[in-house]
Amino acid sequence: MTRTGIRLNAPAPGWSIDADVVVVGSGVAGLTAALRCTTAGLRTVVVTKARLDDGSTRWAQGGIAAALGDGDTPEQHLDDTLVAGAGLCDEDAVRALVTEGPDAVRRLIETGALFDTDPESGVIQLTREGGHHRRRIAHAGGDATGAEISRALVEAVQAASLRTIENALVLDLLKDPEGNTAGVTLHVMGEGQHDGVGAVRAAAVVLATGGMGQVFSATTNPSVSTGDGVALALRAGAEVSDLEFVQFHPTVLFLGADAEGQQPLVSEAVRGEGAHLVDADGVRFMLGQHELAELAPRDIVAKAIMRRIREQGTEHMYLDARHFGAEMWASRFPTILAACRAHGIDPVTEPIPVAPAAHYASGGIRTDLRGRTSVPGLYACGEVACTGVHGANRLASNSLLEGLVFAERIAEDIAARPEAPAATTVESAEVSGPLLDPATRIDIQRIMTAGAGVLRSAESLDNAADALEALYLSAVYDAEHTPRPGSAADTKDAEPGVEAWEVTNLLLVSRVLVAAAREREETRGCHWREDHPDRDDADWRRHLVVRLTSDRRLVVRRTESAAFPPVSHAVTHPA
Repeated sequence: MTRTGIRLNAPAPGWSIDADVVVVGSGVAGLTAALRCTTAGLRTVVVTKARLDDGSTRWAQGGIAAALGDGDTPEQHLDDTLVAGAGLCDEDAVRALVTEGPDAVRRLIETGALFDTDPESGVIQLTREGGHHRRRIAHAGGDATGAEISRALVEAVQAASLRTIENALVLDLLKDPEGNTAGVTLHVMGEGQHDGVGAVRAAAVVLATGGMGQVFSATTNPSVSTGDGVALALRAGAEVSDLEFVQFHPTVLFLGADAEGQQPLVSEAVRGEGAHLVDADGVRFMLGQHELAELAPRDIVAKAIMRRIREQGTEHMYLDARHFGAEMWASRFPTILAACRAHGIDPVTEPIPVAPAAHYASGGIRTDLRGRTSVPGLYACGEVACTGVHGANRLASNSLLEGLVFAERIAEDIAARPEAPAATTVESAEVSGPLLDPATRIDIQRIMTAGAGVLRSAESLDNAADALEALYLSAVYDAEHTPRPGSAADTKDAEPGVEAWEVTNLLLVSRVLVAAAREREETRGCHWREDHPDRDDADWRRHLVVRLTSDRRLVVRRTESAAFPPVSHAVTHPA
């Protein structure tokens, strides 16, 4: 194995451009990092998988959490975050988030984001969501906060004439012979100035590629959320942590047991404004489950919904907000109202059928407080990163804030680095293995939903691990033109292309998630083991860190304590 690591099977780059920094992703984290790096005088290139405004940020409904209201303090925000994180938050990371958060939001407003304000006082309106003891969620357009933040940042990027490459799937990290980051390879999907596989050469790479919700059949994530950043980092030799903690949003519009792909979210802010969760008999089953009832942390609400579904033999619960009235629905939650009505449900006159669906990855690429990974020159922020802020369960609306705060920290760190000489050579990397047939995407999603969804057990996770391994071995047999066991077929491995690269990434992150979930034999936060129903602080108040070896094995290690372990970030350059 070379220092570059291993890579996807893809054509050699046919073009390249040079920069100081390449930012991969165009959500709140990526665009904030790019703008700050540009302001610092760094030649910055943004690479994004679709268009600039097509990432996960624009789907965020509820808002952004920060101690902006009278009587609220960063300490109170810290306490709520630590409780939601179920003992695995890194307190230093959370403290950075909550203390720097209010000013970061103010800078976002200066950039052009328009939050909802009181018509008389002009003060930002704040609401509550699950796990928060105070109103500290700033929102825009009622329930279109992410869309407004995305609009403001995209316009700022365009005004700054920042170079962007849209419709580009990032493939792998480039490294120089000393093991330092030297850029990325990417495939541009037939639009714009470049086409096909190329490279952006830069001494600093910021991964802000979002989540991996597409590993499950039903998710709130857009179709581009295929875990590309985590997979790239693993192939490059970086460590990932806490991937077993996938947050399932409790209230996603139920469209049927067989519904697949991106599902409409019913924001936690609806419960924050007073909506009630009820069962088929109209009973508020969250009363007595937690002091905050419907506003308990998301893992508690999701588990309560699943228990009630099991008890009653139903497929979903209901969210009842009929008492809001038509005017409040139209002004406060116009996006959700439209989505419900598009599916034949009128929340003004009837309860909304809801069930949990995959929503947010609390884990990801392991970083320090400056966003630095274990690979020199490689940074990560936003949902793709594991900063230690979220622990075992993300506190509602902390994600947009984390993207802001840690993107600014990354830009500051890159700007302060000694100027790195451009890499004159790039180490070659071995191909990571065969590409999967794109048709197996639905197989992966169904395997993960059945075996590693909201409810997990040793049996379900073992079944998932075996099924994922069978998919991988099937690809190996095909790549070697070897008849599979029990078959006389002589088939061909998948041709390089966007769909094959995506599904290969999905398989890798699925294997990591299942490996960590099998190892963690307890229930904590959004990791729910039916065969280990209790939280075990004696053995499991610690993190699981995973890396990929040169022979494509996953190595899982357990940290000594809940303290988030430091990463090595020393950068060396040839004399």
